[in-house]
Amino acid sequence: MPHFSNLPAIEGGKPVRKKFLIFGQPRFFKEEIREISETLRSGWWGTGPKTETFQKSFAKFLGVRYALGLSSCTAALELALDVLGIKANDEVITTPLTFVATANVIIHRGAKPVFADININDWNIDPSEIKKKVTKKTKALIVVHLHGRPCQMDKIMAIAKKNNLFVIEDAAHALEAWYHGKKIGTFGDFSAFSFYVTKNLTTAEGGMLVTQRKKWFQEAKIKSLHGISADAWKRYSVAGFKPYEALYAGYKYNMTDLQASLGLPQLKRLKNNLKIRKKYWQIYLKAFKDLPEISLPAPIEENTTHAMHIFAILLNIQKLKINRNQFIEALQKENIGVGIHFTALHLHQFYRKTFGFKRAMFPKAEFVADRLVSLPFYPHMTPQDLNDVIKAVYKIISFYRK
Repeated sequence: MPHFSNLPAIEGGKPVRKKFLIFGQPRFFKEEIREISETLRSGWWGTGPKTETFQKSFAKFLGVRYALGLSSCTAALELALDVLGIKANDEVITTPLTFVATANVIIHRGAKPVFADININDWNIDPSEIKKKVTKKTKALIVVHLHGRPCQMDKIMAIAKKNNLFVIEDAAHALEAWYHGKKIGTFGDFSAFSFYVTKNLTTAEGGMLVTQRKKWFQEAKIKSLHGISADAWKRYSVAGFKPYEALYAGYKYNMTDLQASLGLPQLKRLKNNLKIRKKYWQIYLKAFKDLPEISLPAPIEENTTHAMHIFAILLNIQKLKINRNQFIEALQKENIGVGIHFTALHLHQFYRKTFGFKRAMFPKAEFVADRLVSLPFYPHMTPQDLNDVIKAVYKIISFYRK
């Protein structure tokens, strides 16, 4: 077996592509340029009227009463925990198969992240595993709709109701997702969305916190900008300067009007972009269905809509001469960008040292995490881009299969 760092380029060093295909690449149109130009000329670049418009448009899109534009999805998750009163020694249950931010925000509150293993079929947190983890210290659940696939929210909400737990939806991947006739992001007490540069809607960096409760929204809004009683737009607007007062020891988590200017036109394109991703999803499924070295995403459950943010395959590494990391290295040498979503959290150094987590504690999450490969998947990929990805995967598997 070749060493990981010295994998040769297959077929005499000629990659499938001449130009590297970026894993996730944003795209802008004249509408974004027009919105940005308008904001630049307005003289108001920080949090102001454009952010407010974006918030209201997002709330209408999702069907919620309140939406708060923020600097990131991470900020949204932490604000939600803060407003819900999560504190030191509380426990918050979440999945081990997620980005580090999901657990980090729990730790920032002084609380303890408690992991519940995943369902091996859909890769989301398993409600039956949640039940096993609930204690007297459990105060909330953070559920992650991995890759855009909805969690089993009916079962999860029933568990939360029975145990008097708050529910926060980490919907960073799931902007367009539905579950049993209801939009993802409308189940929990709070829901957090990401507008990072690779997301289905991007503001380069940014996020949104949504809720149905006015009191919680007002508290989150104040805490998102230093905890002061009025934001800068209101203090320095045409109405004239007004003194402010610090009501909380708040954060600097606000969204800017420049960010909102990117988000507004993209919000209008979500429906069409999802149609394109559905088409590409089927192309990948059809292309890889006869490869025994690959396991594909589970079929989409009835009465749900998958947001299709990430297309990930599982390598059946027992049928290959290389492991997952070597497979990724080989793909990159074919000039194909790739991702891992995600390494199981409990296997990261910090969580092992801090909480004593060890391998085999969450075997299903480990099994998936050790084999996951995320392929390039976005609306402005060309047919040739898709073909190159497919060709590269076939090329590597053919070369390294046992």
